[in-house]
Amino acid sequence: MEKIASFCVDHNKLLPGIYISRIDGDIVTYDIRMRKPNVPPFLENAALHTIEHLFATFSRNGKFKEQVIYFGPMGCRTGFYFLVRNMDSMDVVQLIKDAFAFIADFEGEIPGASAVECGNYLEHDLEGAKNEAREFLPIIEGWCEENLRYLS
Repeated sequence: MEKIASFCVDHNKLLPGIYISRIDGDIVTYDIRMRKPNVPPFLENAALHTIEHLFATFSRNGKFKEQVIYFGPMGCRTGFYFLVRNMDSMDVVQLIKDAFAFIADFEGEIPGASAVECGNYLEHDLEGAKNEAREFLPIIEGWCEENLRYLS
């Protein structure tokens, strides 16, 4: 079998940030890397889960909601994949920044966190998610087009 694109990235050189992982026609997959790979601590499951709910809700309720395809965690617990269609890359970066600012300041009930709406509704950590967002925002503050490429 062919090696998939994400396994061709040198994870020893990868740093936290936002990267274009792949482009498939009009769909672009962004790698939102919150942790340096293979260097603990990794994202805690409960905080990761809450970030997923808040980011997905935020991004699917904004002006680019029709372009959002998917937002979900990486199995390695170092970040998330964000798939969008027909969006300028800097609009995506701004949407990511806005979503993490929303998470950092979020108060109230976590959207979709009931037994009816979620398959693991008991495993959430709002304070953990807010802390992760606060720590990630300074990393991506000045992120620009040139930063979107993986280092080789």
